[in-house]
Amino acid sequence: MPSLPARFEDGPGRVVLALVLAVLLAALGLGFGQLLVRGAATLLESYGVAVTPARAVLISTVLLQGVAFGTVSLAYLRLRGLDTSYLGVRVPSLREWLTAASGWVLALVGAVTMVVVVVVTGLDPAANRAGELGQADPLVFAILVPVSFLLIGPGEELLFRGIIQNSLVESLGRGPGIVLATLLFAAAHVFSLTGPLTGRAVTVLLLFVPGLVLAVSYDFTGNLVVPSLVHGAYNATLFALSFFGTVFGG
Repeated sequence: MPSLPARFEDGPGRVVLALVLAVLLAALGLGFGQLLVRGAATLLESYGVAVTPARAVLISTVLLQGVAFGTVSLAYLRLRGLDTSYLGVRVPSLREWLTAASGWVLALVGAVTMVVVVVVTGLDPAANRAGELGQADPLVFAILVPVSFLLIGPGEELLFRGIIQNSLVESLGRGPGIVLATLLFAAAHVFSLTGPLTGRAVTVLLLFVPGLVLAVSYDFTGNLVVPSLVHGAYNATLFALSFFGTVFGG
């Protein structure tokens, strides 16, 4: 990567530059993904193909987490002259499998704890669009279980951990880099939420805890597969519970 100008080598200039780059990467991924999703939906409708809830979820995950996040991440690596070794992608060792299992449990415990805090304090979190689609058609939840492992976990971890967290840690150090990357990861989910801004802010707060588990698991192992597994297992668990709750909950 080209060296920074002297005025950016240290101090607030470097911090600002690192934050701007991180936000830009997230915005590019999300913006490009939304363009692709809307374009695909418009194209299908123009040919008379109904965009059902199940199709909408598949289109969104394939084009957003798969194509858009992957394209932005690979473009970043190419521009910097890096390869996938920068991300740390390898078959997990036994220690890393145990880390993934522990991370899955910690993420769930953290999420449940935050939900309890929200309930006790009377805060009202926002609804998730995928959840609303799943309530209308439980098949959405069933589809999202495998998709969590195949696309959502790997795609989001590639961009937010492999690219954004790494870039922030390089510039700002481990602690600030991990926290800021986690904040950006949680905040990015605001676009998949519905309802008032206050409710969205509460949900972003809820997402910070499992997001921090993902960030630390990546920092601890240096293997992007580990947080991808944790993320996939965490989401799949929630979607499976939602499926059974919707179908058998009366």
